[in-house]
Amino acid sequence: MSKLIEHDPIGEAEAILREQFYGRGRRLSPEPVAPKEKPTHYKIVCISLYNEDIARLEELVAELKRRGHTKANKSAVIRFALDSVDISKMPKGY
Repeated sequence: MSKLIEHDPIGEAEAILREQFYGRGRRLSPEPVAPKEKPTHYKIVCISLYNEDIARLEELVAELKRRGHTKANKSAVIRFALDSVDISKMPKGY
């Protein structure tokens, strides 16, 4: 028994990793933290699109970025389409 290692290098390494990835024990704040207010100028919605529509949308975003619209994204294209749509031209059952 006298030949046992006095310190555990694997245990020390695990402790370091545990602290780095999971942080030290949580400390309770003396004052309660107020929850962040949710933004009111937009909402997150979920819609269904066909794979071809998603591919087309991504192509449009890529083309806009190629043309210099560095902040172009799918939401912006959809918002632009909503601003530009003429529902009188939309066929029934589309």
